[in-house]
Amino acid sequence: MNRTTLSLIAAAAALAAVTGFAAATAPGDDGDSAKAAARLPVERSSLLCPAPSTSDLAETAYTSYTPVSQGSGSSGKAALSPATRELTDGTGSGKSKADKPVLSPLKPGRPVAGESSGAEAPALVGSADGNLAPGWTVQQTTEVAAGTGRGLLGLNCSAPDTDFWFPGASTAKERSDYIHLTNPDDSAAVVDVQLYGAKGAIKSDVGEGIQVQPHSSVPVLLSTLTDKPQTNVTLHVTARSGRVAAAVLAADDKLGGDWLPASADPAGTVVLPGIPKDATSVRLVAFTPGDNDADLKVQLASPTGRITPAGHESLHVKSGMTAAVDLGDVTRGEAGSLVLTPTGDSAPVVAALRVVRGKGNDQESAFIPAARPVGARATVADNRAKGSTLSLTAPGAAGTVKVTASAGTEGGTPVTKTYTVKGGTTMSVPPPVPAGLKGSYALTVEQVSGGEVYGSRMLDVPDADVPGVPMFTVQTLPDDRGTVSVPHADQDLSVLQK
Repeated sequence: MNRTTLSLIAAAAALAAVTGFAAATAPGDDGDSAKAAARLPVERSSLLCPAPSTSDLAETAYTSYTPVSQGSGSSGKAALSPATRELTDGTGSGKSKADKPVLSPLKPGRPVAGESSGAEAPALVGSADGNLAPGWTVQQTTEVAAGTGRGLLGLNCSAPDTDFWFPGASTAKERSDYIHLTNPDDSAAVVDVQLYGAKGAIKSDVGEGIQVQPHSSVPVLLSTLTDKPQTNVTLHVTARSGRVAAAVLAADDKLGGDWLPASADPAGTVVLPGIPKDATSVRLVAFTPGDNDADLKVQLASPTGRITPAGHESLHVKSGMTAAVDLGDVTRGEAGSLVLTPTGDSAPVVAALRVVRGKGNDQESAFIPAARPVGARATVADNRAKGSTLSLTAPGAAGTVKVTASAGTEGGTPVTKTYTVKGGTTMSVPPPVPAGLKGSYALTVEQVSGGEVYGSRMLDVPDADVPGVPMFTVQTLPDDRGTVSVPHADQDLSVLQK
């Protein structure tokens, strides 16, 4: 008889290292053992990119980057490959899955780029393991020169999950919003899509039980889920079985278009970082999924401190109902971040901003969802020598971060710079640029000390093919969850016997 000894804690650690989505803890852990826990790099990551556009004029750039992580080993592999294109009814008809990857990163510390064009560009399904897994980031950036949704559309490709909130979506006549659902797994996923308007849940049977076939993607037009258009809605996506990545492609007849990513999980205090200094219009949309109402103090973290916008000091969000408020040109020429804090016994909320730049016929829009702090490390790819702006916000105590600009996709030497953000303020700066840069590069932000810091990156394309339109997109910088907390094992238990 052969006996194999396996630590229960080691098994939990292995599971956490593979998934990367939760910290492993042992039953009965107290504060001392939690402090003794080590952090290890994840061993496998999954990312999914939705189909970038339905426009024949679309030009899309993909940029992949993995930061160098200690303890992640000396080898790994990663690839992003086309998913099966499906119809909105989830029948699975359409093109078959292609085998040739769009991107095949080779090693950490060096970004790689690829591209596609036209309306036939598919969704992408990707995985990375070994030393390419921890902090793996892919940016999808699309330029659309004309038509509904023209503008610069940017998105950090996301990991699969089972629950998403999208405040700021719309079913109005001037908007064409699609929720893209992408399944990375070998079995079908079943997804429910629920809309909430100003008066509560919007009844619809069409959004129930949407099937997403393996390794495929389904776009669903939100206006088909209701016969009563509403300007501001909150979208809730839940997977009954399986898991998906989800993102909303919002296209406006006059205000251009961009991707609306999912909000951070419901929370009492919400930070929406990186409103551009020249924003001409800012709309806040919030929703509370619980049974209780939310009462929030609304403040702008400016370069000099927190400011309460005149006439918008507070926001009341009724349970199960979407609340929206137009803040106008709230930044008044200075970049800032919106901070929502609870007053009294307030319920957790999800939130997002729609930000508009330009005037008249030369307007362009982007979205800023509620974000998680940068934490140990956050990364954004596809930065360029001109047009990138880094916003850092410390809503509480002052915080210090280290920002590293990677080598370029075609050459360049990494550089690092440290920033200290004063408490209650937003710092908006051009990020460091690699020496001798060729191509695009990645930015990695790491918390060094002090209070929590939140961040975002605005990408502006000044030489775009749409004269007069401020083509831009904003991506938040949440912790990349490239490591997991693994407690030390105190005792091995024999759990496998042969």
